[in-house]
Amino acid sequence: MSRIGRMPVAVPAGVEVKIADGNLVTVKGPKGTLTQQLSPAMTLKQEGAEIHVTRPNDEKENRALHGLTRALLHNMVVGVTEGYKKELDINGVGYRAAKEGKKLVLTIGYSHPVEVEEIDGITIDVPNPNHLVVSGCDKQKVGQFAAELREKRPPEPYKGKGIKYTDEVIRRKVGKTGVKK
Repeated sequence: MSRIGRMPVAVPAGVEVKIADGNLVTVKGPKGTLTQQLSPAMTLKQEGAEIHVTRPNDEKENRALHGLTRALLHNMVVGVTEGYKKELDINGVGYRAAKEGKKLVLTIGYSHPVEVEEIDGITIDVPNPNHLVVSGCDKQKVGQFAAELREKRPPEPYKGKGIKYTDEVIRRKVGKTGVKK
């Protein structure tokens, strides 16, 4: 039995979970509303302030979906209560970010500024020109948007210039050594 799949999902006060036919789950909370189609093979039972996920049999596919379904449901509940955020740092001489309305303008060493439009469900904060905070209630959207921002100028190993996650460690390489004769 899956250790993660066995654990019940706690539903805190102020969060409303609706399970429709075919495991279409809608979670409403203070930070927003999330809807996701979970695997119809799994059985979702709401008992008071807990949701239990069970699988029909021990086939390989069902064992894999058991933990996944429970994790997706848990991420939805945490997202509408606390939300998710990813923090990014911008390193490099002259590299900076600024917010203009709903647009993020990145100056990251190209001949032109890179403009990124804020998408639904995601908010971008720029506390200082070298730091970005991407936040929202959908864990997948937040992670994907942060990854796309990082992709605009990934950190390079020689000087460490580029956009990196705050908790990411860049393995540095040594540069050229002198000319050999």
